[in-house]
Amino acid sequence: MAAGIDDIAIYIPRLYIDASDFAVNRGLDPVKLQKGLGVSQMAIVDANQDPACLAANACLQIMQKNKLSPEDIGRLYISTESAFDESKAMNSYVVGMLEQVYGQGAFEHCGGVETKFACVSGSYALYDNTNWIRAGEAEGKYALVVVSDIAKYDMGSSGEMTQGAGAVVMLLNDNPRLLAFDPKVTSTSIKDEYDFYRPFGKETPIVHGQYSNLLYMIQVRKALEAYKKKVLSTGLIKMGDDETILDHMDYINMHLPYSNMGKKALAYLVRHEWRQLPRWKKILSDIEMNEPIPKDPRGTIESVLGDNEFMAKDHEFTKMFTKTPEYQEIYESKLSSSLIASSMIGNLYTASLYLGFRSSLEFEHKKGIDLEGKRIGFGSYGSGSSAMVFSGIVQPNFKDIVGRMDLEAEIGNRRKLTWEEYEELHENKLSPEESMVHTNKEFVLVDVQTEKENRGERRYVFNE
Repeated sequence: MAAGIDDIAIYIPRLYIDASDFAVNRGLDPVKLQKGLGVSQMAIVDANQDPACLAANACLQIMQKNKLSPEDIGRLYISTESAFDESKAMNSYVVGMLEQVYGQGAFEHCGGVETKFACVSGSYALYDNTNWIRAGEAEGKYALVVVSDIAKYDMGSSGEMTQGAGAVVMLLNDNPRLLAFDPKVTSTSIKDEYDFYRPFGKETPIVHGQYSNLLYMIQVRKALEAYKKKVLSTGLIKMGDDETILDHMDYINMHLPYSNMGKKALAYLVRHEWRQLPRWKKILSDIEMNEPIPKDPRGTIESVLGDNEFMAKDHEFTKMFTKTPEYQEIYESKLSSSLIASSMIGNLYTASLYLGFRSSLEFEHKKGIDLEGKRIGFGSYGSGSSAMVFSGIVQPNFKDIVGRMDLEAEIGNRRKLTWEEYEELHENKLSPEESMVHTNKEFVLVDVQTEKENRGERRYVFNE
């Protein structure tokens, strides 16, 4: 049975901090910051928003757009690493908000959980619900998979320049207009790591940036190797002697903690895939430099990062490699369009991969490219750590969805924060009633109980 994404919608907060303002206030070069990270604006949540109301607003959008009733929805999964409750699942909060619009008990039949595995959890939720549909358990109903997060880092930390917030919701069914997933090829890689984590009681994560970036690329490469074996064994793809698995992906979407990380990750995968092919000899000849090898090729990530000579040479080699016409062609044709939204919004953790997918569809379509039949590959990563690689085919009715996409209109009018306002919001100095933007037809947080008996209870309303 076919299963996949029938439609997709986003909800982005109405506040943002400009990257150039951020750079000036942190004593950084604005040009280098934007060029190095690919970030121009970072979405920031208002005082009356949290990841649950971001998710609920995205769900309401997609249901209203498709004229769906609660009876049409069989499952509602929320994937996040911004959870505020260690027991009560976030989808419970979202159901409560939606029932303010659709009526008390309207979603009581709707199953679902909150999933957590850093930024990869949305991909696991997508996989689980796709298989629920394939198994015939859906019985004609849809699944909603929502990825919703607030990427927030300590003031003054290196991660602070890669913040963002928002939610992406995907509507799944057995006759998708947008993308049908390739069956029996989804592959994973998993291990116990401390590259990025957020201990109980801490609002912001502990991050080992360089370690996490390299681990991300290694884990995705391992998952890609497993994916390659599956597609070959199932006969889904037949590869020629001078081909790689990437040649059979028309588009590649990568996890985007910041826009330019997608470019780095793609370069890493392409280098790995091309090394054994005749084309690699031409690359080395053109850039007039051999690919550097660490002193301990089988060493730990720490030993590789500690090999300063190798790291310097590898940085130089990567820079030269990404300027070659061969890499530029694969970057421009398969990845670049997926980075546009990320540069405007920032890091969305679980939602960053799917914001990239949404971005790629719109901006490739606007180039006049016929997307029907194109294979889209996904490289998903979550710290801690796990990667997932999977793929799908764009469906004949994709224009029903993609033809109406307008990222700027969907984001809506946004207000640029002053530095003082940003600091107030970051340090949680404002109460919900002191929110900076007043919106209509949206869910907002109005109160968090502090009394001992009800501590932590949250109350939301739908602003008319």
